[in-house]
Amino acid sequence: MITAYRSNGEAIVLTVDNQLQALPEDVIWLDLNCPTREEDNYAERLTAIEVPTRQDLRDIEPSSRLYTDGQATYLTSTLLCHADTPNPALSDVAFVLTPQYLVTVRYDDPRSFKLFSSSIARIPDGLKSAHTALTKLMETITDRTAEVLEHAEVRGDMLLMQIFGEETAGKKRRPPRFLERLLIDIAQHHRLVSKARDSLASLSRAMTFLYTVPAVQADQEAKELCRSISRDVQSLSEHAAFISGNITFLLDASLGLINVEQNSIIKIFSIASVVFLPPTLVASIYGMNFKFMPELEWLLGYPSSLVLMIVSALVPFFFFRWKGWL
Repeated sequence: MITAYRSNGEAIVLTVDNQLQALPEDVIWLDLNCPTREEDNYAERLTAIEVPTRQDLRDIEPSSRLYTDGQATYLTSTLLCHADTPNPALSDVAFVLTPQYLVTVRYDDPRSFKLFSSSIARIPDGLKSAHTALTKLMETITDRTAEVLEHAEVRGDMLLMQIFGEETAGKKRRPPRFLERLLIDIAQHHRLVSKARDSLASLSRAMTFLYTVPAVQADQEAKELCRSISRDVQSLSEHAAFISGNITFLLDASLGLINVEQNSIIKIFSIASVVFLPPTLVASIYGMNFKFMPELEWLLGYPSSLVLMIVSALVPFFFFRWKGWL
């Protein structure tokens, strides 16, 4: 699907069946969302530039993500998608900046694009130029990433409370396999933050390259905005690293508590075996079938052996209680 956005934010959906010979003069942004090959060719005729295809985005080398071809500047960034779902993903998005148009090619649906398209109408005087649209879009992408990291930090606090919180501290026993299920939540949380860090690294490179574009250098407002976005990306990268450190602590704490619970279970079995060892010894001795055993002729031999077994079990039990091992 091809959507053309005017400078005032009005959207025009372009179709291959009903092709325009030329774009309206006030069109600034051309957004290609999962375009077909026919739509790629149509966009190339409208903008007179080469539009990256899906295969181009897949095969592009990291060293060739940022380059200039004539008057067109090509940037390919890896953006975070589906951050609000259990399966966040990364998607390559191509940004093509020309003196007249901003062309974006994407095969996924980052939420930042919806946020930006709906906010164009609220920009004073609208989109003045293509490089203004690109810097504003990059600002929205950065803000969206900051929002994702804020939610990730809140999620980390919730996981911390589930591990050490009051709601589980007062219980004698946790629910079965509680910590094992919690490890899955921590792994999903780590996946989101790690993908956000990868996206921020890609944005940092793109903003550094965008800052050197002549059209941005000639516009003082756009240049300052690029510089501000670069600082925001740097601070968000540091924030993501801090959250990653907290996730490592959550993982270590969960594994430590699992080991503590396992050691407690093993300790119970060890104490039980020690407590029942003396009665077993007594029963084994008097269960032997030797012919000459004086105790076998005792009138009170059987109750005496029972009392001896009970005493031999109680003595180590109370000793363990006295030592604080139970």
